[in-house]
Amino acid sequence: MTAGSIARFLGRRVAHSAVVLLGVMVVVFALVQLVPGDPVRIALGTRYTQEAYDALRAASGLDRPLLEQFLSYVGNALTGDLGVSFRTGEAVAGTLLERLPATVSLALVGVVIALVVALPAGIWSGLHEGRVSDAVVRVVSQAGVSVPDFWLGMLLITVVASGLGWLPSSGYVPIAEDPVQWARRVALPALTVGLVAAAIMTRYVRTAVLEVSHAGYVRTARSKGLPASVVTGRHVVRNALIPILTITGIQLATILGGVIVVEVVFAWPGLGRLTYDAVAARDYPLIQGAVLLMAVMFLLVNLVVDALYSVVDPRIRLS
Repeated sequence: MTAGSIARFLGRRVAHSAVVLLGVMVVVFALVQLVPGDPVRIALGTRYTQEAYDALRAASGLDRPLLEQFLSYVGNALTGDLGVSFRTGEAVAGTLLERLPATVSLALVGVVIALVVALPAGIWSGLHEGRVSDAVVRVVSQAGVSVPDFWLGMLLITVVASGLGWLPSSGYVPIAEDPVQWARRVALPALTVGLVAAAIMTRYVRTAVLEVSHAGYVRTARSKGLPASVVTGRHVVRNALIPILTITGIQLATILGGVIVVEVVFAWPGLGRLTYDAVAARDYPLIQGAVLLMAVMFLLVNLVVDALYSVVDPRIRLS
């Protein structure tokens, strides 16, 4: 694969992502326009005066024509200017960047936990179809899919944090400041999102392994007398990596953009908690910025996963 083909692929994917991002911007911009009531009046609350109302409306650009507002919003967003928070008066972009490391660290640790659980469980279940161990894995994974993440989080807090006192139940310490305390505090929320993701991923891994196990080239390899470990590693697992990589990317993107409840339960100062507080305060610029950032992260994860397909399976061409 040449550098030119990779560059062309990346160019097409970036162009496609740009179109999707523009659609997200339209939806995010419409959020303020379609919400019931006057967002400026709601944001001021008991602090409302006509002078404050007029000043905030002018500062937010809501006194200009709708098309001009949208073009200004898109232009500012492309330069990293996402506006100013109604609640704090601080730049939205700066606030999001402050919270981003906490969410990224939680998502990465959660996905690692999910892979550590899902890969061996799903592969074992797929290779032992119809046996007792396969039934156990399927029942446990189904139970895991059915368990709400907030309930699992509260259970871990009750048992591990409050009951046994092994780990703290809330708070965040940056990894650069104190790696040990960071690990202690990320453990429970990461276990929560990781175990829920593991239940989902286990089912996908099992399905992928089953499909490959029944393929003709796998039966041929077994008929040639190749050791089971060689057949499993070289033919089954390797060819099942594409769907496994896909679901891993989806779960990572989902955690990055959808751990609001878990972050609230564990008082984790990430993007999810920030979005929850912004919704509660009707802080529309902050809500717009958070949704836009989550969309960008989702698109970036999908772009990386697409590029990795050709690394996992050289037969796949970047197209």
